[in-house]
Amino acid sequence: MPIATSTVYSVSSYKSPSQFPPYVWDALSSAERAANIVLPHALKYCEKEQLDGQYWIVCTTPENPHSPAVDFILSCTEGPLGTYPIFIFTTIPSPQLTSSYASPRIRGMARELHRLVPKERVFSVFAPEPITIMFADWWCRLTGISLAHNPEYYAATFSHCTRDTFINRRMTYVPGMSYNIRPAVEKDQAAIARLCKAFAATSEPFLLSDGAAWREADMLIRNKQIWVHEISEGGCAVDIASIAAYTRNSDHVAAITKVYTNPRWRKRGCAERLVRAVTQHLLKTKESVVLYVSHGNPAAKVYDKVGFVGLRGDAENFRGVDRWLELGFDPEATTLGHW
Repeated sequence: MPIATSTVYSVSSYKSPSQFPPYVWDALSSAERAANIVLPHALKYCEKEQLDGQYWIVCTTPENPHSPAVDFILSCTEGPLGTYPIFIFTTIPSPQLTSSYASPRIRGMARELHRLVPKERVFSVFAPEPITIMFADWWCRLTGISLAHNPEYYAATFSHCTRDTFINRRMTYVPGMSYNIRPAVEKDQAAIARLCKAFAATSEPFLLSDGAAWREADMLIRNKQIWVHEISEGGCAVDIASIAAYTRNSDHVAAITKVYTNPRWRKRGCAERLVRAVTQHLLKTKESVVLYVSHGNPAAKVYDKVGFVGLRGDAENFRGVDRWLELGFDPEATTLGHW
């Protein structure tokens, strides 16, 4: 059934998640997988009364005065390496998301954001595909800033794996190879920094300097959010072949946010072996593990073999497997952040 087409809505902004009414937290927790970006960031900052330059914008439709229906939550926040893109979460399932309902609400949120922050702050937006397109259109109209020359920074499928879909298969042993999969420790920092920088090089425009890659590696290790796949061939020195990081966690959901294999060690099953081990570890305490995989990325086959759903061209068969899109705005008129 399509959603209602009410034109009555309200937009509110908050300087800290500590100011959220209970119904906002209820909306986030009741759609914990879909809210995986916005919810973990809100949890991280919920004890702070105000955050300079950071905002959450909530769009609601009145159902009753005490608990309106939350339609959208927009976050404008910062991370350890810079400002984040604009992220937008919706409670509305993609098949029910009509332009006539969503577009005026997205416009209202864009207007509120324009009131709150300098227009150069908004360098990109990442959300379910139709929401991203609507927001980008309204933002360009409001600010006069155009999209980047190549605006599609990231187009991906949002997938998930649960204990029911997880595939625990034994992989073929490669003679002469030895493997070890484990949480990263301090002595791994240099190798992890190199792989973080190489990963970022595949994710333009979000490149990392040597110093930023070193800081990211240090943060991931200290927070115990990264595992490594060690490998040795023919008795030679052990090398770190792959890394897998998981940095957005809430009560029942964890997200694998970075997977990268040194080109030297590809075609040996390292990524599949590591992602399976990390996913199995996370599912000991979480109900779901989520990740984004870019369209056309051969890694989709790896994640499919581990049990992440909707990656065989069958996304419509799985609730919550959606197309997400990041569009970038003119880099000459905005200040690039990082995520």
